[in-house]
Amino acid sequence: MKAKSKYVCDECGFESVRWIGRCSQCGAWDSMKETAAPLPVKESAVHQRRRNATAPRQEGPQTLDEIEQPAVDRLDLGMAELNRVLGGGLVPGSLVLLAGDPGIGKSTLLLQAASKAALAGEEVWYISGEESVQQVKLRASRMGCDAANLWLWAQTDLEAVLARLQERRPDLVVVDSIQTMYAPDLESGPGSLAQIRECAARLGALAKSVHLPVILVGHVTKDGSIAGPMVLEHMVDTVLFFEGERHYPYRILRTMKNRFGSTFEIGVFEMRDDGLAEVMNPSLAFLADRPASAPGSAVAACMEGSRPMLAEVQALVCPSSLAQPRRVVTGVDYNRVNMLLAVLEKRVGLRLGNQDAYVNVAGGIRLQEPAMDLAIAVAVASSFKNKAPREKMAVMGEVGLAGEVRPVAWPEKRAQEAEKLGMIRLLAPKGTKAKAKNTGIEIIEAGTLIELIDSSF
Repeated sequence: MKAKSKYVCDECGFESVRWIGRCSQCGAWDSMKETAAPLPVKESAVHQRRRNATAPRQEGPQTLDEIEQPAVDRLDLGMAELNRVLGGGLVPGSLVLLAGDPGIGKSTLLLQAASKAALAGEEVWYISGEESVQQVKLRASRMGCDAANLWLWAQTDLEAVLARLQERRPDLVVVDSIQTMYAPDLESGPGSLAQIRECAARLGALAKSVHLPVILVGHVTKDGSIAGPMVLEHMVDTVLFFEGERHYPYRILRTMKNRFGSTFEIGVFEMRDDGLAEVMNPSLAFLADRPASAPGSAVAACMEGSRPMLAEVQALVCPSSLAQPRRVVTGVDYNRVNMLLAVLEKRVGLRLGNQDAYVNVAGGIRLQEPAMDLAIAVAVASSFKNKAPREKMAVMGEVGLAGEVRPVAWPEKRAQEAEKLGMIRLLAPKGTKAKAKNTGIEIIEAGTLIELIDSSF
């Protein structure tokens, strides 16, 4: 839109919307000069809030040395597994997104954490957009959650929520879920991309301005990604993903993004009738029902973040009646298993080209660490030969395409965890003895896959 012009007298400053030959105020001739008048900028309410929310918090830039480092007291949520994944607790002013499949236990986890934080004396607000307060109360009573400082509010109007939070300023806010919240000044409906982005931005601005930790529950799409095409993941400080198989009681809480801690930590929970129970020793839980001597079963010594963990890898190899042998993989990477089958056939001499292969990690968990390679190879070779590996033996190591076995990180922690769970020997790459010399477990070393396969029986 073109700006309108005005005419100003050079002698007296008189202004006119049109040109005139003689100034009406001072009487001077040919003194009116044309100037462009800028149009006034009209901001919508949305733009005003966004500008105020993103306004700089100091007058100008500062050097790193000039900025005082504040003492950060993380909020204890009363659940060791949840605190571990967050990096030791919630940072004040952080915006956390918890996503997961429907019915996996997101609301149950947060309601338990909110109740424990409230019992510790924190004022916690649980804002539900999908359930009434009576429904939340029923679930809380079933789980034994009861706290005077836990406030329940069934509300989806973001303006009402922000006004009350600004006035009351609690210690923790849980919004379940962000897809149900809506800003009345936006024309789109709740759950749309514009609404999700705007609601998350305003909640994040409030969290930063008053140092209020906010946890958002997010929905996922059919393929398991967070709804709202990556918008929320970029706007929040921490992204947690709650996963697990519906037919198994165990749930895994993973960190996908964390500005205030590690992204490699996991938390393990067990779903029970009275809610989620923390699994402090996942290795013992995953190996509880493992058969003593069974072909096709191997124990992998793996790491999830800073936590060592033992998991059972199962394999079943049988002759195939199909032109293209079947490959079924659960709990580990499908392409990684195919690569290991090719290495076993080429470097070890196992004829797997006409064999169906099924590989599974017991317990319904999913592990992605390269140290799982050797355990998968041992389990496949054991099933192919129909011969059980040595009793009470754990396995760790990465397998290369040349058939070499590469060392892995944290060998001492893995060996200590295996020894604690009753293992008496550890099948590992060369150099492990020198790094895990403080453990009493027997370490069997080899540099190639064929040597380690032969040592496992």
